[in-house]
Amino acid sequence: MAEILVVEQDEPFRTTLADGLTAAGHKVHLSSSVQRSYKAISSSKHDVIVIDATLLGEGKMDPVVFARREQPDTPVVVLAAPDDIDRAVEAVRKGAYLFTVKSARADDAVLLIEKAAKHKERSLQLGEFEQADVVEMVGPDRAMQRVFEVVRKVAPTDSTVLLLGESGVGKDVVAGLVHRLSSRRDRPFVALNCAALPETLLESELFGHVKGSFTGAIADKKGLFEEADGGTVFLDEIGDMALATQARVLRVLQNGEVRRVGDTMSRQVDVRVLAASNKDLAGAIEQKEFREDLYFRLNVIQLTIPPLRERMDALPRLARHFLLKFGATMGKTISRIDDDAQFCLANYHYPGNVRELENIIEHAVIMSEDGIIRARDLPDSVLAPKPKLALPDRSADRFVTLDEMEADLIRDTLARVRGNQTVAAKKLGISRSTLWRKLKKHNISIPQA
Repeated sequence: MAEILVVEQDEPFRTTLADGLTAAGHKVHLSSSVQRSYKAISSSKHDVIVIDATLLGEGKMDPVVFARREQPDTPVVVLAAPDDIDRAVEAVRKGAYLFTVKSARADDAVLLIEKAAKHKERSLQLGEFEQADVVEMVGPDRAMQRVFEVVRKVAPTDSTVLLLGESGVGKDVVAGLVHRLSSRRDRPFVALNCAALPETLLESELFGHVKGSFTGAIADKKGLFEEADGGTVFLDEIGDMALATQARVLRVLQNGEVRRVGDTMSRQVDVRVLAASNKDLAGAIEQKEFREDLYFRLNVIQLTIPPLRERMDALPRLARHFLLKFGATMGKTISRIDDDAQFCLANYHYPGNVRELENIIEHAVIMSEDGIIRARDLPDSVLAPKPKLALPDRSADRFVTLDEMEADLIRDTLARVRGNQTVAAKKLGISRSTLWRKLKKHNISIPQA
């Protein structure tokens, strides 16, 4: 049985939907207005919140945004009339789980609401598994035991944490665990990859903007710091952030103040900031690419997460963890990994670290046909030996410069991934924006797929 809140203005449809949900064995709470729903959302927990699209944008706050803020783990389903589709799509952008078009019968809506309830149940089960078994997953890995020991101590505080390590080692997982173990666990956790956006868009995403502040700013918009008020903001790849944006982040850390792009007024926010980087930030400070004052503000607690190749003893436990995770989400029971597949996994170099292992196991679970992971179920990259890089010509006692080797490595990687720059950046262990700068530096053209 699921606890379902239905916020619906149309009384006949509200009654029909409530009858259908009740007949299916669920407990239904009804509200006919946004104002009445605020109290219900803030005072009681629900498994699904259903909102009429005609009510979106009413009240002191958009009801979808309010529901996601008050009950971040609860899926929101939007019911839309045919002429309200655009409004429903916008609601999904704001965090609604899905929307459905109203019909004379409520059967379709009941099925989708039940799907949303099962999605929450599955998410909670996986979340409990991740937290309860985190020590079991890490096992005797001393380096990671030390990481989680620090996490348990720092999570209840509001101290900033700086997570360092190569791409794919699990910095985002550790940041999420810090949030879930903190007193802010019921408030938003907002993550943003700073390397994924150009400077102007990054500032707008972080701080928001006012209408008319730049071309395309057709309305006022909250930034992520405001959306996460009371919760946690995780800034991934902060080493790729422009200096001007760094200065604005420093202001948030120092004074809790946010100023939207194009605005003259500052707003107060209460957020905890976690940051991560795969760069040497101390070296970036020497190169005048990273602010020293921001570094010291972020570096209250520093955690360095070792690459997977340095903790291969953890491989069997990590593989089992991902087997259970993907087996549960895909409805498959995987009993074991056979010897040949284990040999392939143990002898792979994992340039993408734990994230790559997770992708490999997901691929294997999808491909497995008999409940056993076999070598044939693994991606080709795990089975094939790593091709050797063709180095520049060393004839006639000619020395090779680091720039030449770097350019050759980039060309070789781009050729092997058929010009896909996102994949190439991941294989090289650098951000997409760093790859773009190196392409310009070495005047490298992109091969056609």
